[in-house]
Amino acid sequence: MKNIVFPILLLTIIFTGCLKNDKCSYNDSSLVAPPTEISNLKDSLTAHGITATLHPSGFYYNIVNPGSGASVSNLCTNITVDYKGSLFNGTVFDSSVVNNPANFQLGTVIVGWQKAIPLLKVGGEIDLYIPPSLAYGNRTQQAGSVVIPAGSNLVFHVHVIDIQ
Repeated sequence: MKNIVFPILLLTIIFTGCLKNDKCSYNDSSLVAPPTEISNLKDSLTAHGITATLHPSGFYYNIVNPGSGASVSNLCTNITVDYKGSLFNGTVFDSSVVNNPANFQLGTVIVGWQKAIPLLKVGGEIDLYIPPSLAYGNRTQQAGSVVIPAGSNLVFHVHVIDIQ
Protein backbone atom coordinates (compact mmCIF):
# COMPACT_ATOMS: atom_id res chain seq x y z
CA MET A 1 0.00 0.00 0.00
CA LYS A 2 2.85 2.40 0.87
CA ASN A 3 4.27 1.81 -2.59
CA ILE A 4 1.09 3.17 -4.19
CA VAL A 5 0.21 6.04 -1.81
CA PHE A 6 3.56 7.86 -2.02
CA PRO A 7 3.69 8.05 -5.87
CA ILE A 8 0.05 9.16 -6.02
CA LEU A 9 0.69 11.84 -3.38
CA LEU A 10 3.82 12.99 -5.22
CA LEU A 11 1.98 13.20 -8.55
CA THR A 12 -0.86 15.11 -6.90
CA ILE A 13 1.57 17.69 -5.47
CA ILE A 14 3.38 18.08 -8.81
CA PHE A 15 0.12 18.34 -10.78
CA THR A 16 -1.40 20.83 -8.33
CA GLY A 17 1.73 22.99 -8.46
CA CYS A 18 1.48 23.16 -12.26
CA LEU A 19 -2.11 24.35 -12.34
CA LYS A 20 -2.59 27.96 -13.32
CA ASN A 21 -3.82 30.15 -10.48
CA ASP A 22 -6.61 32.27 -11.98
CA LYS A 23 -7.50 33.97 -8.72
CA CYS A 24 -7.07 37.70 -8.73
CA SER A 25 -6.69 39.54 -5.47
CA TYR A 26 -6.47 43.18 -6.61
CA ASN A 27 -9.02 45.45 -5.00
CA ASP A 28 -10.36 48.62 -6.58
CA SER A 29 -8.89 51.62 -4.79
CA SER A 30 -11.22 54.19 -3.31
CA LEU A 31 -8.30 56.58 -2.96
CA VAL A 32 -9.06 60.20 -3.86
CA ALA A 33 -6.34 62.85 -4.11
CA PRO A 34 -6.56 65.55 -1.41
CA PRO A 35 -7.90 68.95 -2.49
CA THR A 36 -4.47 70.59 -2.12
CA GLU A 37 -2.92 68.14 -4.60
CA ILE A 38 -5.79 68.60 -7.05
CA SER A 39 -5.42 72.38 -6.81
CA ASN A 40 -1.64 72.19 -7.26
CA LEU A 41 -2.06 69.94 -10.30
CA LYS A 42 -4.67 72.29 -11.78
CA ASP A 43 -2.22 75.21 -11.30
CA SER A 44 0.48 73.24 -13.16
CA LEU A 45 -1.91 72.51 -16.01
CA THR A 46 -2.91 76.18 -16.23
CA ALA A 47 0.74 77.29 -16.16
CA HIS A 48 1.44 74.97 -19.13
CA GLY A 49 -1.69 76.05 -21.05
CA ILE A 50 -3.31 72.62 -20.74
CA THR A 51 -7.06 72.18 -20.46
CA ALA A 52 -8.12 68.79 -19.14
CA THR A 53 -11.04 66.96 -17.51
CA LEU A 54 -10.98 66.26 -13.77
CA HIS A 55 -11.66 62.62 -12.84
CA PRO A 56 -13.56 62.07 -9.54
CA SER A 57 -10.44 60.47 -8.02
CA GLY A 58 -8.40 63.65 -8.57
CA PHE A 59 -6.31 63.21 -11.73
CA TYR A 60 -6.84 65.16 -14.95
CA TYR A 61 -7.02 63.65 -18.42
CA ASN A 62 -7.59 64.27 -22.12
CA ILE A 63 -8.83 61.39 -24.23
CA VAL A 64 -7.07 61.68 -27.58
CA ASN A 65 -8.88 58.66 -29.03
CA PRO A 66 -11.39 56.53 -27.08
CA GLY A 67 -10.59 53.39 -29.09
CA SER A 68 -13.05 50.62 -29.95
CA GLY A 69 -13.56 46.97 -29.15
CA ALA A 70 -12.50 45.34 -25.91
CA SER A 71 -12.36 47.29 -22.66
CA VAL A 72 -11.00 46.67 -19.18
CA SER A 73 -13.29 44.52 -17.03
CA ASN A 74 -11.35 44.65 -13.74
CA LEU A 75 -7.89 45.12 -12.23
CA CYS A 76 -6.91 41.58 -13.27
CA THR A 77 -7.24 42.52 -16.93
CA ASN A 78 -4.01 42.27 -18.90
CA ILE A 79 -3.21 45.34 -20.94
CA THR A 80 -0.59 46.02 -23.59
CA VAL A 81 0.40 49.65 -23.99
CA ASP A 82 2.89 52.06 -25.47
CA TYR A 83 3.50 54.92 -23.06
CA LYS A 84 5.73 57.78 -22.05
CA GLY A 85 5.97 59.14 -18.51
CA SER A 86 7.47 62.54 -17.74
CA LEU A 87 7.61 65.34 -15.23
CA PHE A 88 5.98 68.68 -16.01
CA ASN A 89 9.42 70.07 -16.89
CA GLY A 90 9.56 67.60 -19.81
CA THR A 91 12.04 65.16 -18.26
CA VAL A 92 11.07 61.67 -19.45
CA PHE A 93 11.46 59.13 -16.64
CA ASP A 94 9.99 56.06 -18.32
CA SER A 95 8.62 54.86 -21.65
CA SER A 96 7.96 51.69 -23.53
CA VAL A 97 10.55 50.91 -26.16
CA VAL A 98 9.49 51.46 -29.77
CA ASN A 99 8.11 48.19 -31.22
CA ASN A 100 8.26 46.61 -27.75
CA PRO A 101 5.10 47.59 -25.84
CA ALA A 102 4.63 46.95 -22.13
CA ASN A 103 2.27 44.22 -20.95
CA PHE A 104 0.95 43.90 -17.39
CA GLN A 105 -2.10 43.38 -15.20
CA LEU A 106 -3.83 46.67 -14.49
CA GLY A 107 -3.73 46.01 -10.73
CA THR A 108 0.08 46.19 -10.72
CA VAL A 109 0.34 49.86 -11.75
CA ILE A 110 -0.21 53.19 -9.97
CA VAL A 111 -3.76 54.09 -8.93
CA GLY A 112 -3.93 56.90 -11.50
CA TRP A 113 -3.51 54.36 -14.29
CA GLN A 114 -5.91 51.91 -12.62
CA LYS A 115 -8.60 54.60 -12.78
CA ALA A 116 -7.69 56.02 -16.22
CA ILE A 117 -7.13 52.99 -18.46
CA PRO A 118 -10.76 51.76 -18.08
CA LEU A 119 -11.83 55.03 -19.78
CA LEU A 120 -10.40 53.59 -23.02
CA LYS A 121 -10.87 50.65 -25.34
CA VAL A 122 -8.34 48.93 -27.59
CA GLY A 123 -6.64 51.53 -29.78
CA GLY A 124 -7.43 54.33 -27.33
CA GLU A 125 -4.99 57.06 -26.36
CA ILE A 126 -5.02 59.31 -23.34
CA ASP A 127 -2.94 62.07 -21.80
CA LEU A 128 -2.84 61.77 -18.00
CA TYR A 129 -1.89 64.32 -15.36
CA ILE A 130 -1.57 62.48 -12.06
CA PRO A 131 -1.07 63.98 -8.57
CA PRO A 132 1.37 62.38 -6.12
CA SER A 133 -1.15 60.47 -4.01
CA LEU A 134 -2.35 58.57 -7.12
CA ALA A 135 1.23 57.91 -8.24
CA TYR A 136 4.39 57.62 -6.11
CA GLY A 137 3.29 59.79 -3.20
CA ASN A 138 5.81 61.57 -1.03
CA ARG A 139 8.71 59.24 -1.71
CA THR A 140 11.52 59.78 -4.19
CA GLN A 141 11.64 57.22 -6.99
CA GLN A 142 14.60 56.22 -9.12
CA ALA A 143 13.54 55.49 -12.70
CA GLY A 144 16.67 54.46 -14.57
CA SER A 145 18.95 57.49 -14.52
CA VAL A 146 16.12 59.89 -13.64
CA VAL A 147 15.08 60.76 -10.10
CA ILE A 148 11.38 61.47 -9.64
CA PRO A 149 11.23 63.91 -6.72
CA ALA A 150 8.88 63.15 -3.84
CA GLY A 151 5.48 64.76 -4.29
CA SER A 152 5.75 65.05 -8.09
CA ASN A 153 2.84 65.53 -10.45
CA LEU A 154 3.31 63.12 -13.35
CA VAL A 155 2.43 63.35 -17.04
CA PHE A 156 1.74 60.25 -19.15
CA HIS A 157 0.73 59.62 -22.72
CA VAL A 158 -0.72 56.10 -23.02
CA HIS A 159 -1.79 54.20 -26.14
CA VAL A 160 -3.72 50.98 -25.42
CA ILE A 161 -2.68 48.34 -27.93
CA ASP A 162 -4.52 45.34 -26.51
CA ILE A 163 -6.81 44.36 -23.65
CA GLN A 164 -7.17 40.72 -22.61
